[in-house]
Amino acid sequence: MRTHIVNATAGVVAGVVATVLVAATSFAAAAKLSPEDIQTTFFTGQPFIAATPSNVKFKMTFSADGKMKREPAGGGGAKGTGTWKLSKDGFCTTWGGGKPSCFTVVGSGDNKWSVQKGSTTLATWSK
Repeated sequence: MRTHIVNATAGVVAGVVATVLVAATSFAAAAKLSPEDIQTTFFTGQPFIAATPSNVKFKMTFSADGKMKREPAGGGGAKGTGTWKLSKDGFCTTWGGGKPSCFTVVGSGDNKWSVQKGSTTLATWSK
């Protein structure tokens, strides 16, 4: 009888640990990146893919010197160049001499991040 209680207790503890690990992983994936983390993850001169909510894809390159470019990576979209800078909460971009827009970046899964303006996701970045 004692062995059954110990085995049952071990099973419950393992289940709780598994639940906590899954919850912690989900929380970490949804964590907002600091401006410094955005810079070291994306603004290195190495290209990555950005997809709009309507699945228009771009190859994005943000250089350490504050310049950026986008190239269509499939159907749709237009080439563009501009500048970027870090902000208090994330980063800001200015495309082709237009007005600046500022964003935050939130983890959204394995090697995927949501680019948000307020609570609206404007793009998904992947590496």
